[in-house]
Amino acid sequence: MNSLLVIKTGALGDVLRTTSILAGLHKKYPGVAVTWLTADAAKPLVDRHRGIERVVTCDVKDEASIERVAEDLAGITWDWILSLDDEEPLCQLATALPHRRLSGAFLTQSGERAYTDDVEPWFGMGLLSRDGKAAADQRKIDNQRSHPEIFADMFGIEAGRPELPLPSDAVAAAQAFASKMGLRRDTLVVGLNTGAGGRWTSKGLPVDRVVGYARALVTALDQPVVFLVLGGPPERERNDEILAGINRLGLDARAIDGGTENALPTFAGFVGLSDVLLTSDSLALHVGVAMNVSIVSFFAPTSAAEIELYGLGTKVVSTSADYCSYSKTADNSSITVERLVAATIEVLEAKSDQRRLIPRPA
Repeated sequence: MNSLLVIKTGALGDVLRTTSILAGLHKKYPGVAVTWLTADAAKPLVDRHRGIERVVTCDVKDEASIERVAEDLAGITWDWILSLDDEEPLCQLATALPHRRLSGAFLTQSGERAYTDDVEPWFGMGLLSRDGKAAADQRKIDNQRSHPEIFADMFGIEAGRPELPLPSDAVAAAQAFASKMGLRRDTLVVGLNTGAGGRWTSKGLPVDRVVGYARALVTALDQPVVFLVLGGPPERERNDEILAGINRLGLDARAIDGGTENALPTFAGFVGLSDVLLTSDSLALHVGVAMNVSIVSFFAPTSAAEIELYGLGTKVVSTSADYCSYSKTADNSSITVERLVAATIEVLEAKSDQRRLIPRPA
């Protein structure tokens, strides 16, 4: 096999976690040249990966963009296309490109979206499921296999893990931030990425619960803690409330603002400064895994089983009846301060002295 095209454009966390397939593909097919088609916004997540020869970007909502990409990629007869998104323009693109093998989503002769038999374990839990939404939703609930395990099995490769090599300027920015904020090697830094954007509000924790977690953790540890508050643009207001709430506690707790407008590599560098990251099922979770950060992750509307932490941490899973319902209003009240603090202490106690990808100053 010489040429392989991966079509995976979104969401950002999904793009990053899908890089887990690359090591296995290269091991099975030595010398294969991998081209990755993704969204413009996701390019920084894949464009420095050692397993990718070329990154091509497109805007799936822009017909002219898709046409340009189609013309660009049509010059190769692809040995294998992995079509991992279900948007119609991408299905059409995958179907039209010259190829010897196609796995994933495509368009039938009648113009309907469908998927190949070999990816049933994944697509059968999604919107294109051949058995309808109700069956797909139940499979999501019943599933106990992780995303990398499922994908490795589908493609006949060894399961791998995601990687996110950072450019030197992102590493330098993180180290400069650490110096400015007084984050030394012996400073206990707890990253907080507890929001989830505007779409999945039930993935995130209420502000008062985050502040309560900070109070309880500092009390339980009986040592100074710096809380590095992280997020994206939708989290600006709630992060300001978290910062103010923690800094009013009057304990050995200090909250610092990691910003919400960072470029993706800079954001990843800031995540890498954490000794342990408390995070929702969001991009930060996948970045933390790729950056080898110890993690406490929590889940209410989405599947915890799909997430592979590679021994880096633990999961706090909702015990409510609507767990894994993919509901925007799922009940996350069972993800309590007490459970989160206990999980964090467990992770800190088990934390090894693994080499930091983003070293902090002495």
